[in-house]
Amino acid sequence: QVQLVESGGGLVQPGGSLRLSCAASGSTFSSWAMSWYRQAPGKERELVATITSTGSITNYADSVKGRFTISRDNAKNTVYLQMNSLKPEDTAVYYCSADVPPWLVVVGFPDNYWGQGTQVTVSS
Repeated sequence: QVQLVESGGGLVQPGGSLRLSCAASGSTFSSWAMSWYRQAPGKERELVATITSTGSITNYADSVKGRFTISRDNAKNTVYLQMNSLKPEDTAVYYCSADVPPWLVVVGFPDNYWGQGTQVTVSS
């Protein structure tokens, strides 16, 4: 079982910055890829960024490339999302996800574990 707790959301003006954190429980954190998703009102949840278990590879949605940076500290069981140059369209609830490896999914684990989400509002 993996538990994820996000923090760092809030209200920020356009052009501002926020850093989200996601603290994970369990000894498997360093072995799994991690992702950030977001869901705006009336819209489907979308993938924002992903980082591999070692942190060597990252991927981003086109809408956040060059503005957001995902990183992780396996010693602290924490993944981060640094968000710069924020826009009103970045307003959403942001969720942290632990991406369960396929060899565990086939034996009954869920595809992902989710945090409770943290609200990010970009407005003047």
